[in-house]
Amino acid sequence: MSELKGSGQQTADAPTPEDAFHETATLDSREQTHAPGAAPDGPVLAADGTPLKRSLARALRMQKIRALALIAPLLIFVLLTFIAPIASMLFRSVENEIVSDTLPETVVVLNDWDSAGGAPLPESLFEAFYVDLFLAQEQKLHTRLGTRLNYEQTGMSSLFRKSGRQVGKFDTDKYTDQFTALDASWEDPASWVAMMDNKSNRTALPFTARSWDRWVAYLNTEGDDPAKEDIEDFLFTTLYLDLAKTGGKGASDARITAAGSAVGDFETVSLAEQFADAEKDWADPEIWRVIQTFSPKFTSGYYLNAIDMQKTPDGIEKRPENQQIYLMLFKRTMFMSLVITFSCIMLGYPVAWILANLPSRTANLLMILVLLPFWTSLLVRTSAWKVMLQQQGVINDTLVWLGLVADDARLVMINNQFGTIVAMTHILLPFMILPLYSVMQTIPPTYLRAAKSLGATNWTAFWRVYFPQSVPGIGAGSVLVFILAIGYYITPEIVGGNTGTFISNRIAFHISSSLNWGLGAALGTILLAVVMLLYWVYDKIVGIDNVKLG
Repeated sequence: MSELKGSGQQTADAPTPEDAFHETATLDSREQTHAPGAAPDGPVLAADGTPLKRSLARALRMQKIRALALIAPLLIFVLLTFIAPIASMLFRSVENEIVSDTLPETVVVLNDWDSAGGAPLPESLFEAFYVDLFLAQEQKLHTRLGTRLNYEQTGMSSLFRKSGRQVGKFDTDKYTDQFTALDASWEDPASWVAMMDNKSNRTALPFTARSWDRWVAYLNTEGDDPAKEDIEDFLFTTLYLDLAKTGGKGASDARITAAGSAVGDFETVSLAEQFADAEKDWADPEIWRVIQTFSPKFTSGYYLNAIDMQKTPDGIEKRPENQQIYLMLFKRTMFMSLVITFSCIMLGYPVAWILANLPSRTANLLMILVLLPFWTSLLVRTSAWKVMLQQQGVINDTLVWLGLVADDARLVMINNQFGTIVAMTHILLPFMILPLYSVMQTIPPTYLRAAKSLGATNWTAFWRVYFPQSVPGIGAGSVLVFILAIGYYITPEIVGGNTGTFISNRIAFHISSSLNWGLGAALGTILLAVVMLLYWVYDKIVGIDNVKLG
C-alpha cells in the first residue's frame, strides 16, 4: 500500500527540468554517482559525454525559447494594436513641434525678444518670418500651422492663410533686380550651387546658407534640380541681409566681395511694413506673444485646455465661463456610467438568478434571448430606442392610450440623460448578466436549503449565504460594464442630445472633425488615468482577486 502511495506521489509531482538541474548541481558538489567512463572525481556526464549540468541548462534554454516563440505573435499583436496607440496618444498630447519646425528662424528671434518688458517688434523678426513663411507656403505647411495656433488664438488660421497667399508678392524683388543689375550671373542657379558648396562662402553668408539648405531640401522632395530652378526673391533678400551685416568678409567668391561693397547703396525694403500692409494684425505684439508662447517642442497647453484652463503669454488662466465644458463632461460621464452600471446590476441580477436556477435546457433557451442583442447592429439597436422614446414614439403613444399621460403633455425621454441611460443599459445589460450567471452556476443550491433548515428565512438565507458568493460576479460585471460605458460615444451621440453626451463624444469630435488631435489625445489620456485610478480604488476596497467569471 505504501509502495502504491509512493508511486502515486511520484506521478503527481513529476520532476521538472529545473528540478533535475538543481539535483545535478547537488550531485556535482557532493561528487556522487558518475556515468560510465567518467573520471572518479569529475562531473556527472550525459549519454553524449557532455556534463549533465550543461546539457540540462541547454535544454532549459531551448524550452524557454520555444515558449517565447509560441507567445511572440500575440505579444507583437498587443504591442502594435494596444501599446503603440497608447504611446502615440501620450506623445501627441504634449507634442508641439509644428511651430518650431515650420518657423525655425522666427523662433530663434522670438527667444531673444522681451515680450513681457514691452520691447518693440524688431525688424529682424519680420526678416526671419518672411523666409519661414515663404518656405512654409511652398510646402503648404502654413495652413497647418495656422490651424494649430488657432486652437490658442482665434483668427490665426485666416491670418496665416491670407499672408501665405501674399508673401510671394512682396516688394523683395527689388533686391533681386539690384543684384542681377550688379552681376547678371546672380540669376544662374548653377552658380548658386557652386557658391553654397564652398565652406568660406557659407561662413560669410550664414542666413543665406541656412535658407539655401532648406530650399534645396524642399526641391529634392519635389524631384527638382536646384541647379536648374530659378533663384527665388527670398534668397536674394537673405543675401542682402547677410552682406549688409558682414560685407561678405571671408568669402572666396569674388561676386560676394563685390556685392558686399555695393549693398550700401541698395534700395531697401521694410519687411515689417510689407507684413503690416498684407495683414495689419502682424503689427500687433499679442500675435507674436502667442507664437512665442507655443514655440517650444513640447507643451502643456492641451492638458490645460482639457481641464478648462489655458496657457497664455501672461501665464496659466481659467477659460471664460461659457467655454468651460470639459470638467462638466468628465463629471457627467462618471455619474452616468455609475448609474448605468447600477441599473445593469438591478436588472441583470434577477435574470442571472433565474437562469442559474432553471433546468439546463430551459436556461439555454432563455440564454439565447440574452445573447440575441449581440446579433443585432449597435446602430440599429440605438436607432430603435430613438424611435421608441421620442414624443410621438411607441412608449408615449402607449401611455397616452392608457390615459396615464395627456396627449399635450407627452414625456420628453430622448435627447437627454434619460434616453442615454435607458439605451446604454439595454445595450450593456448582457455584459452584466453573463458574469453573474457564470458565477451563480457554481453556487450549490444545497447551501440555501441548509440555511433554511437551520431556521433562516428566505431573505436571510439569500442575503447571508447566497449573495456573498455572487459578489465576485457583480464585481466582474460592474468593471466590465463601467469601463465599456465610460468609453461609449455612438449611443450618447444619437440619443443624448446636448445633456446626455459623454466626454468620449468630444474626443471623437476632435479626432475626426476639428482635427485637434493634441486636445483629443489629452482628453483620452485623462480618461485613461481616471479609469486606472478607479480600478486601483476598486482593487483596494473590493480586491481584484475577488472578481471572477465563474
